[in-house]
Amino acid sequence: MRHLIAASVIGIVAASAAHAQDNPTLSGEGDKFTLKTVTQTLPTLTQYTKVEMPIYKQVPDWTNGRVAVEPSTWAEYGVQAADILNLVRQGQVDVGAAPLAQVSGQVPFLEIADLAGLSPDVKTARSVADAVIDASNTELEKFGIRMIGTYPFPANIMFCKDEVDSLADLEGHKVRTFSPSQNDLVQSLGGQTVSIGFPEVYGALERGVADCAVTAALSGNAAKWFEVTNSMLNIPVSWGTGGYYVSLDWWNGLAPDVQTFVGDLYAKIEDEQWALAAAGTADGVACNSGDEANCKIGQLVSAEQAMSVVTPSEEDMAKLRQTLTDVVIPAWVARCGEDCAAKFDEILGPVTGLSASTN
Repeated sequence: MRHLIAASVIGIVAASAAHAQDNPTLSGEGDKFTLKTVTQTLPTLTQYTKVEMPIYKQVPDWTNGRVAVEPSTWAEYGVQAADILNLVRQGQVDVGAAPLAQVSGQVPFLEIADLAGLSPDVKTARSVADAVIDASNTELEKFGIRMIGTYPFPANIMFCKDEVDSLADLEGHKVRTFSPSQNDLVQSLGGQTVSIGFPEVYGALERGVADCAVTAALSGNAAKWFEVTNSMLNIPVSWGTGGYYVSLDWWNGLAPDVQTFVGDLYAKIEDEQWALAAAGTADGVACNSGDEANCKIGQLVSAEQAMSVVTPSEEDMAKLRQTLTDVVIPAWVARCGEDCAAKFDEILGPVTGLSASTN
């Protein structure tokens, strides 16, 4: 089953761009202000370099000099995912971003957007994210926070130091995960989960603290995981679906035209992030495996460091789905409560064809 994957991403990008938001605008009349943001994990991530930064740099022009953006990342600001909601709530930053599953310790319902195995493709992942945002905000607003947009990563897959040919091969391996439902998945397969912040994963893989790690192929490429791992199991475990969060007090205190501008700004960022995820899923795999013809976004890995790629079998995809229904969803309901099961059935039943109440 092991082979290098070739896939063109240009058409996906072009098709997604056709649906992108128009550039948001704001009159120059009114008080000037700086929008302070802390979003992606590392300043080298393509979500930051290819989407957020190019858009942020245009904000002064779009607002006639009225708004500037002061951007930063988790690594630069010295924070982890668990800090993001507090940073926003306390007014230390205006907009913070983190995967929903990584802040779900405070709001367990948020896991619903990215349960391991729930979304086999980016279209489903976007449909799930769109479907759950209103209910997620109902929960977040209890803590004085609102989500003004979503963003994904390309499909989260398995990077491993040795050759892993199937999900069954994860048995006995130490696997870096970053969400409770990923823990449920890996543990049910006989793996041992380890919790490590993204910036520290490279060193953990290098030292053998972890044997494998879950992330998007493009994110692993940006963090140079190809230097410390040898194989990728290209199975869509999750999408790292995240949110852009603001303080409800801050949001409600914005002048109406400014609030509209910020909302439109993150609607544009949201669309471009989802387009990048669609293109980046294949691109990251191509770049890490040394496939020059299909590496358009990430860093092409040399032939000496090129990783092997394993395409999941039908049995593996069926195993992922079965584990979702038998293990992952019931474990999430146990953490979140029966009300969450009812909301899953109402909101995601029509999207996924699954029920949480019957598990």
